[in-house]
Amino acid sequence: MTFPELETERLRLVEVNKEHAEGVFDNFSNPAVTKYYGMDPMTELAQAEKLVERFKNSFLTGHSVRWAMIRKEDNRFAGTIGLNNLSKGMKRAEIGFEIHPDFWRTGITSEALKAVLHYSFTEMGLHRMGAVTFLDNVASIGLLEKHGFEQEGILRSYLFQNGQSHDARVFSVLNNQ
Repeated sequence: MTFPELETERLRLVEVNKEHAEGVFDNFSNPAVTKYYGMDPMTELAQAEKLVERFKNSFLTGHSVRWAMIRKEDNRFAGTIGLNNLSKGMKRAEIGFEIHPDFWRTGITSEALKAVLHYSFTEMGLHRMGAVTFLDNVASIGLLEKHGFEQEGILRSYLFQNGQSHDARVFSVLNNQ
């Protein structure tokens, strides 16, 4: 199975692999990044290496696709974006992403999201893309709404992080082309 590489004006979207483990750790060990991610911050590189391996295995089994966002101008790892809970038979998935604070408010997550949505709807034939956010994750909510996602409701105690349950917002966008 060949991994689908994508390209935008400023990014190469490639398979997350071992060479990205330090970048993954840099992101997922940062409390500002994991604040709204639904997981506690990583404390050692081995955790990132295991996550990279999970990304690979989930792709190989058809359950997800996770891209590394690599900035073209300097080949820097910015974060990841991908499809979770992928169900090709039901023509749906959920989008998820995280990005290093150095790249916040630069528009590259929006650029990556646009490319992944296009690929998902036109190449994969998906019909529905969902997303789940913490209630107060204003940045992600704004990004999703900018790309046509609509809030469907609140999931009670859906996320567990930092020793407690959190409600979540569920969003979706449909391929109406």
